[in-house]
Amino acid sequence: MTQSPSSLCDALAPLATGEPVVAAAFLGNVCLFARADGGVSRADGDMTIPGAAMKSEELRAHPNGAVISAASDTRRLLTGGDDGRIVETRASGECVLLVEEQGHWIDALATRSDGGVAWTAGRAVRARDASGETKSLDLPSTSRGVAFLPKGYRLVVAHYGGATLWYPNTGAKPETLEWKGSHLDVTVSPDGRFVITSMQENTLHGWRLSDNKNMRMSGYPAKTRSLSWSKDGNWLATSGADACILWPFQGKDGPMGAAPRECGVRAGVGVTRVAYHPTAQVVAVGYEDGMVLLCRVSDGSELLARKPVAGAKISALAWDQTGARLAFGAENGEAGVLALPRG
Repeated sequence: MTQSPSSLCDALAPLATGEPVVAAAFLGNVCLFARADGGVSRADGDMTIPGAAMKSEELRAHPNGAVISAASDTRRLLTGGDDGRIVETRASGECVLLVEEQGHWIDALATRSDGGVAWTAGRAVRARDASGETKSLDLPSTSRGVAFLPKGYRLVVAHYGGATLWYPNTGAKPETLEWKGSHLDVTVSPDGRFVITSMQENTLHGWRLSDNKNMRMSGYPAKTRSLSWSKDGNWLATSGADACILWPFQGKDGPMGAAPRECGVRAGVGVTRVAYHPTAQVVAVGYEDGMVLLCRVSDGSELLARKPVAGAKISALAWDQTGARLAFGAENGEAGVLALPRG
């Protein structure tokens, strides 16, 4: 680190979930933590008392399986398990079974604000629209990454050899974005111009959808498994190095020919999760040693949100809708909510 950051640690309300945290999500004033054992920890009430531990309710979303994928919107948290089930957990604590696949894990999940959901199971991707109609498409391989494009009812799915673009509710032939290798996670820029995938080879690959121009973003010492866009789409924050790597997407060519920025640099300590603030040019950065930093992109200034904790590798970060609170979860079961000072 270039300087010792100021601290917000006193504003952190901790929670012990008892199991590795897979994902975190805010539904209004309720915070949900999906756990690897198939459960969900539901915390609500006052999360702003400095140092006061939160109280939580334990929900069994997957009583006979483990959570391996998750996606959320402002109304629900969806979890997919190795039991083949997709479960919707609501702010009230109600858990509703949406889908049950026979003989397959739910490897990836995506949601739409209108209630649509997409998932991958085995070598298939399925999409269910807001009316409940489900369509299916066979893939070249299994997939660990699926995302909705911001405009229209369209999906992109990562797999071996590239990614597939698909309109589930039309007869149009799916379009293939080709690039050799195994593609893992996938994300789409907020304006829908770029598709980016993480790869098995410690690199990112992208396509400009206007002409399918390839983009390669390399130099990572580890796999990039966390990707987060700024609201304006000008920056893509990524994990996979000993800093948060920020790729510029302001111009028509995206990051092609441009160097990335770095923030939250900690020599020899890897970044495991990133989460861009919903309105400000600030990114939350979680590390393999349990530390969480808030980094301002404009000047690289830092605020310490959580001190390092042995064995507490950060596995989940999520902002609430207003950007007033940040939830974190760790592989050792520790979790919590940071309430930012007003103003």
